Amino acid sequence: MRSITPHTQPAPIVLTESELEKISKLIYQRAGIVLTAQKRDMVYNRLTRRLRELNLKSFEDYTDRLVANPGCDEWQVFINALTTNLTSFFREAYHFPTLARHAQSRNGMYNVWCAAASTGEEPWSIAMTLEETLGRSITGPRVLATDIDTDVLEKASLGVYRLSDIDNLTEQQKRTWFLRGTGEHQNRVKIKSELRSTVQFRQLNLIDAQWDIPAPFDAIFCRNVMIYFDQNTQEKLLQRFAKMLKPGGLLFVGHSEHFQNLTSPFRLLGQSVYRLGDQKP
Repeated sequence: MRSITPHTQPAPIVLTESELEKISKLIYQRAGIVLTAQKRDMVYNRLTRRLRELNLKSFEDYTDRLVANPGCDEWQVFINALTTNLTSFFREAYHFPTLARHAQSRNGMYNVWCAAASTGEEPWSIAMTLEETLGRSITGPRVLATDIDTDVLEKASLGVYRLSDIDNLTEQQKRTWFLRGTGEHQNRVKIKSELRSTVQFRQLNLIDAQWDIPAPFDAIFCRNVMIYFDQNTQEKLLQRFAKMLKPGGLLFVGHSEHFQNLTSPFRLLGQSVYRLGDQKP
């Protein structure tokens, strides 16, 4: 009788306190992200699969590999794994009428930097707002969309989404800005080329010493990002954002992000929108 070799399960990987501390230190150094002990399960779930792909037996083996190879591609995989991407079209919708009014009040070119593009819904929403407010762009991109995560940027640049992702858009917006898939792709939509030409995607780490981007901008969207940074990093970013804005420019942040207690050149305009200095929009 033929014997059957039992299937052996891989040995469980344990995340120790010291390993979590090391991971937290490395992601802070590279991306400015603060990981608290409450994020332990998230860290474990997101990195365990990668450890198994690399045939590593511990998180210490993984962090040792990163430290030993400071310029290796695995650092980007590490950052991508620990970056949170939650977005939707016209999320925090009250920001977009403010953007439209500000764009109408400015003379000449109007440019926006979306500093946390994620999978693209936010920069496309900004682009739609500007196209509907100012008319079709004939001068190229109006929106620079950046993110630290290369995986989400790849999806964003493709501009392909589930049909259900655009449920909250008007019928006019759906017809104007999206192509409906057919056949096996009937539940997918794609951003039309006219809108795609108004957004430029680029990888950027907000805590890098230099930002090689074409400032100044009329507005910056950096929503639901700085909550992952400590106060020192937040203050530094606010100072740097101010230098990237034109006089009277706007900074849009997430609804839970408040900076009144920080040293900042911005003044609260309302509903998590800040204006550079005291100038009128």
